[in-house]
Order: sequence, then C-alpha cells, then structure tokens
Amino acid sequence: MRFSFAYTAVRVRDMADALQFFVETLGMKMVSRTKVPETKGEFAVLQSEEGDQTLEVNWYAPDSPVAYPWRAGEELDHLAFAVENLDEALEYLAEKGFRREGEIRRSENSKWAYVIGPDGIWIEIFEHLE
Repeated sequence: MRFSFAYTAVRVRDMADALQFFVETLGMKMVSRTKVPETKGEFAVLQSEEGDQTLEVNWYAPDSPVAYPWRAGEELDHLAFAVENLDEALEYLAEKGFRREGEIRRSENSKWAYVIGPDGIWIEIFEHLE
C-alpha cells in the first residue's frame, strides 16, 4: 500500500486573521472556501503561486461537534515557505508585525529562520543557497 502526502490542515481561532496572514502577507492564493453546516465550521484551501502543496485552514464554532479545547498550534511543528532572499523576506515580515524568533540558521545549501504566525503556528522561511 502506498500513501502520498496530499495537504496540511491547521485549525485556527479566527479565519479572517489567518487568511489575512497567509493570503495578504505570504501571498498565497485562495483555491476555495467552504462552509460546512454539519461541523458548524468552514475551511479554505490555499496554495502558493509556485508550489504543489496546499494548506487547508479550518475554523469551527465553539459549539461545533468537532471542537476541542484550543492548544495554540501544539500539534503542528511548523509550516515552511521558500523565498529567493531570506533577509528581504524577514524584513518584509517584520514590517507586517511578524518578527524573527531566534537566530538565522545555516546549512551547506540553505539558510532559514522562523516567525510566529497567527494562533502560535511557527512559520519557517528558507532560502536555498547556490
């Protein structure tokens, strides 16, 4: 049996804040947005301009049958976004109110840093080095 990774789903407290961050700040496009009456929630599917991965952003009303106590992104390690210039990307994010957490890290072929997005989700921003 083969399994192929399809997408990442995150649960957020405020859909508007999350969409503003992922769409307005990071430049993702909204592929779809759907209300689900059965769960008293909604989800949006997002994708970067250049990339195959999709991100599903889920929101549920407090009285949803699938609601559970909020844990500030504890079940998610991080989401990673590639950029052409890490320094410029970090400056841009800082202007939007998302400051770097910790130091810029480097390996032989990349450098990366983290910012904290809405709802405590860690966002890795990385640049491939030539």
